[in-house]
Amino acid sequence: MNSFYSKNELDKIGFSKVGDNVLISRFARFYSPEKMQIGSNVRIDDFCILSGDIIFHDFIHISAFCALYGKFGIEIDDYSGLSPRCTVFSATDDFSGDFLVGPMVDSGLTNVKGGKVIINKYCQVGAGSVVLPGITIKEGVAVGAMSLVNKTLDEWSVFAGIPCKFVKERTKKLLELI
Repeated sequence: MNSFYSKNELDKIGFSKVGDNVLISRFARFYSPEKMQIGSNVRIDDFCILSGDIIFHDFIHISAFCALYGKFGIEIDDYSGLSPRCTVFSATDDFSGDFLVGPMVDSGLTNVKGGKVIINKYCQVGAGSVVLPGITIKEGVAVGAMSLVNKTLDEWSVFAGIPCKFVKERTKKLLELI
């Protein structure tokens, strides 16, 4: 047995869209797949969790053990990816103590806030990084491993750290490869 779902099996999962040449591990988990769009040439590796409104364009790689929580939306554009163990949050609970926290609590007693996360073309988020709600990672950005992305990142730059900070400009040479 192949470790990736067949095209027929992918169609049965119930995604709103599935492109061509899609490789999804049988060990990945999907919550609300009807809210997910998957373009062509997309690979999702073992032990990933995807939930909510998620759009993957083309040539996307989601490495093992990534978690994407798309309550308010996550969109990843062409030629971008997440390295192992990245977590992307589009929502967060209010931890002030004024509200209760968690999915098993009546929603009237919580205060979930957030915003869509957008990862533009030619971006790579390094292993173990966390992306917070409402963030845009602009075109051509590379995020170093173990970084906390808590602000929108300017295009064609390298960022790293907790919280992430500008490290240097990133070359556009990869554009010549396409």
